[in-house]
Order: sequence, then C-alpha cells, then structure tokens
Amino acid sequence: MKTYNAKPSEVQKKWVVVDADGVVLGRLASVISMRLRGKHLTTYTPNMDMGDNVIVINAEKVKLTGNKLADKTFYWHTGHPGGIKGRTMGQLLGGRYPERVIIKAVERMITRGPLGRQQMKNLRVYAGTAHPHEAQQPEVLDVGAMNPKNKR
Repeated sequence: MKTYNAKPSEVQKKWVVVDADGVVLGRLASVISMRLRGKHLTTYTPNMDMGDNVIVINAEKVKLTGNKLADKTFYWHTGHPGGIKGRTMGQLLGGRYPERVIIKAVERMITRGPLGRQQMKNLRVYAGTAHPHEAQQPEVLDVGAMNPKNKR
C-alpha cells in the first residue's frame, strides 16, 4: 500500500465565510486554523498548502470566556529602557483594529515557517459584516452550530 501525496495540480481551494458574532475566540481560531492547514480534507498532505481561503466577518463581536476581556494582556517592548507596554483584550476589541485579535489567535495555532506564512495569506478578517469577496461565492461555515460550547 502506498501513501497518498497530493500534487499541486490536484489541490482545489474553496472559499469559506465564517461569522464570528457571539462565537468563543479560541474555538473559532482552532476551526479556522484547521481549515487553513487543510486538515479537514482526506487528501491532507503536511508539506503543501491544501487549505481553504477563509473570510471572517463580525470580528469585533467575538466573545471571550471568563475575565479574559479585562485580564488578558498583550505586551510588547518599544526597544527603549523601560519601554514595556501592554493592552488588554478589551482595549484591542474596542480599538481601531479589532480584527487583529482573531488574526493573532489563528497565527499562533498555525505552524511557524514559510508554509505557515503562506497559509496565513489565505485568511481575511473584517470587523463588520461587509467583505469584498462576493465574486468568489464563498460557502457559509457555521462554527456556532458545530458545538453548543462554541456560542456565548
């Protein structure tokens, strides 16, 4: 029996739209990262970009469990002495770019390296309900209905 390895000509990428309204962030990110990697396919090949193009809408309406909205802090350093800065998850979601919360959550679940960077280019996140990818006719993926725990 031989192991199946997909060829680049055999890869068919689909377009999927996900509504993040009321969905728990970590559960949403794990479903999106699985779709981007292509692990939901029976023809999954680890060294190829097999995943779908994923569009996420309503990024600012994503939910967090517990006190993560106030307690979870993202830190960075400016490079100057004493230059440590931080923002809470609530500040990020209520700020100018709430879509970065979902991008970072998915990015940390994707493998790091050239293939992971290529797969992250297939993710498009929008804060509102409108997106410019209607021409691709994306199919709807209802993450909230997959498991009762996914919705808050």
